[in-house]
Amino acid sequence: MKHPAPHIVTAFEDAMKRLKASIVQMAGAAETQLDGALACLTQRNPEQARAIVESDARLDSYEHEIEANCMRMLVLRQPVADDLREVIAALKIAGNLERVGDHAANTARRAVAVAEFPESPAMSTLPNLGRLVRQRLTTAVDAYVDGDVELALRVWRTDDEVDALYTSLCESINQSAARLPEMFTAHMHLLFIAKSLERIGDHATNIAEVVHFVHTGRPLLDERPKADRSRGDV
Repeated sequence: MKHPAPHIVTAFEDAMKRLKASIVQMAGAAETQLDGALACLTQRNPEQARAIVESDARLDSYEHEIEANCMRMLVLRQPVADDLREVIAALKIAGNLERVGDHAANTARRAVAVAEFPESPAMSTLPNLGRLVRQRLTTAVDAYVDGDVELALRVWRTDDEVDALYTSLCESINQSAARLPEMFTAHMHLLFIAKSLERIGDHATNIAEVVHFVHTGRPLLDERPKADRSRGDV
């Protein structure tokens, strides 16, 4: 009968340090991709947008590598309790970061389409939503790196700030579309961009929830604060 490999503390800790370093690298890549996508909203640079879309494959590679390392640790070390939560947390955070990259790529792709139209007044408020979700993503990642549960809770408790700004933005885009029917297509792209940015905010909150769980062993059972009253979800 085969017995599982012994749980050697130092070996597991070293593996976890490498795994955490991979998460930090992936987070940095996701933040860079988001920064580039937000720049596309104001700079109207098709080449930059294409580079953002192409770089999404890098985040996919990070996720696959992290998944493989997590599976290896689960099989070889068979961690339990705190150690198991750490591995599962890395899996979940990698998945959320990969989705951040997808939404950033979608934002860049649609920014190119919007650039073909005259600038809409509604577009001026998109960078505000972008800056807010970028800040929340950075804070959630910092909470993970530092093991800071209170910082994670701060991200979770203020989820409604993104929802409120998103709702206001959708209303502004819809009003602008009503005034400028000839720019219907451009405003549809703006709604999709707004939704992508709102979803990035959700993924930041997801990461905060994971940080809370990994350090407390308890899920956040309260209903997530929400302030999204829009009917224009896309």
